[in-house]
Amino acid sequence: MTETLHVLVLLGSGTVAGVLFAVALSTVPALAAMPPDRYVQAHTLLGRNWDPTMPLIVLGTTLLDLWLAFRTTASAPRALIAVAAVCLLGVSVVSHFRNVPINRRVHRTDPADIPADWADPRPVWRRWHLLRTALALVAFTANSLAVTAF
Repeated sequence: MTETLHVLVLLGSGTVAGVLFAVALSTVPALAAMPPDRYVQAHTLLGRNWDPTMPLIVLGTTLLDLWLAFRTTASAPRALIAVAAVCLLGVSVVSHFRNVPINRRVHRTDPADIPADWADPRPVWRRWHLLRTALALVAFTANSLAVTAF
């Protein structure tokens, strides 16, 4: 059972870290280079299939990490797994309370009628995205160390 949980937390945290890293590396710069109307169109198209897939993976992996933290008796792996759980919870909080509200605002914007005083959300969205990417990478690293090094 524990080995299966190890595989699942590595798969989950690796998926989250990989997806967020890929978005930071490729999608964010591409969106930043677009004029506002094309950005709104592209952002809306790109965001269609994230929910509920990514929240389920993030929260599911967080719960598995918490379960493993309570089941693990060795202190170093338990601490690493707990760090991973906290970081994944951070990914969820940043996503839910920072990035998702920006996404909703962008999706309500009519690309054919962007006002002259439009507040471009891309720099703020990018900063929050980089934070959750860093948290996801720390979670994956902590899970990897916990299940392979001990």
